[in-house]
Amino acid sequence: MAWTCPVWRGVSMRVDITTALLCALLRLAHAELPGTLAGLVDVRGLAVEGSSDLLSLTAPPGQSAYRWAAFPVPASIGPLGERATLAADVRNTGGRQVRVMLWVVGDRGWDAAPAEAVLDPGATGRLTCHLRETWPDGTPRIDPNQVKQIQVMTLGHLHEVAQLEVRNLHAAGIAPPWKRPASRLDVPTVEEGAPAPGRRVRFRLRGDETTGVYSVLHLPADWEPGASYPVIAEYPGNIFFIPGCYSTGRPEQCVIGYGITKGRGAICLSLPFVDRTAGSIAEDGWGHPDDTAAYAVEMVEEVCARFGGDLRNVVLTGFSRGALACGFIGLRNERIATLWKGFHACQHSDGDGWRGATLESAIERAKRFQGQAVFQTDNAEATFRPVMEAMKTRVTFAKSGLGAHATAMFLDDRPSTRQLREWFWQLVDAPPSPP
Repeated sequence: MAWTCPVWRGVSMRVDITTALLCALLRLAHAELPGTLAGLVDVRGLAVEGSSDLLSLTAPPGQSAYRWAAFPVPASIGPLGERATLAADVRNTGGRQVRVMLWVVGDRGWDAAPAEAVLDPGATGRLTCHLRETWPDGTPRIDPNQVKQIQVMTLGHLHEVAQLEVRNLHAAGIAPPWKRPASRLDVPTVEEGAPAPGRRVRFRLRGDETTGVYSVLHLPADWEPGASYPVIAEYPGNIFFIPGCYSTGRPEQCVIGYGITKGRGAICLSLPFVDRTAGSIAEDGWGHPDDTAAYAVEMVEEVCARFGGDLRNVVLTGFSRGALACGFIGLRNERIATLWKGFHACQHSDGDGWRGATLESAIERAKRFQGQAVFQTDNAEATFRPVMEAMKTRVTFAKSGLGAHATAMFLDDRPSTRQLREWFWQLVDAPPSPP
């Protein structure tokens, strides 16, 4: 399958390569690439051609639900901190209806501002992302001064080739200078490299260097060799893109642990869902559940052995799919169940029926829980009471008030977040349960 690399500004160019590997290498080195290729960020499932005023996208038929091209904000658009919108005109040049989204994707743990259109053949739509868009409770979705990339995406299975033209990318409208919420946390950007205090890095088990499987490890800013630290292990949500949810399905998107710790005092470990046969991270579903569970055990033990993690004080958390995984993966067998001192689940929990996580099977898994406490964010107490009763533990329920399927609530000082932080530090300060 041929891949192409995008060019947004400058000389028209097309680069065909035969494997995804070269594109991945180019992405890692994009800051050093000459000319127009320096803008390359990410391409999936699309052939992309570009010029100074036009981006042409071609998507072949297939079952992939999401295909995209992503690139930095062009220098010609300038800073977005005092702009109201970012928009582009998208024309469907193919012969079938296409659902398309434009995203302005935030950096450092911020979410994304979306625009969506369904375009008939020959139709043109202006997709406008509102840079001051908020969640229903008024929490900003992005910081317009911290934008990671612009992303053009097609959604849905394609039965024939889809073709789009994207032009006239521009910022419009004047907005008051951006005022940062006083208590809002920024999450360190994920990097390649060695673990170090304050850094979030992709971290691989021995033998995974040539696979696509990795975790994201954050050593706290106050980390010191020889000291002992509690550990928060975290699972991400499923890959899912709708106007109300930007979720990549990858461990880079995990922010709950950092929100709980504010980057100090505990190790944060973002775990993947694993398919060992494919040698890859599963963005959708559980991967192979037994592979995922075995990987978690090995990775938690590795991090504790090498970086001072305290195996008596490991807490498992997750959002959406990751919340279900606390039970579906975290209690999959007796071995993995021994790791956890507590669970925190946000917006879903084992037993709600998704991908085999039935109530009946969740109750059986819950009997393996050996921890001391569970915290539920934005989950209905009545729905999950039977599972909680089977766990025979102390349970706290809290409502964030965010009003959206997202994790932004953990990066500010709202009451539910303060309650979760207090719960965590009290839990890891408590003596371990007797054997």
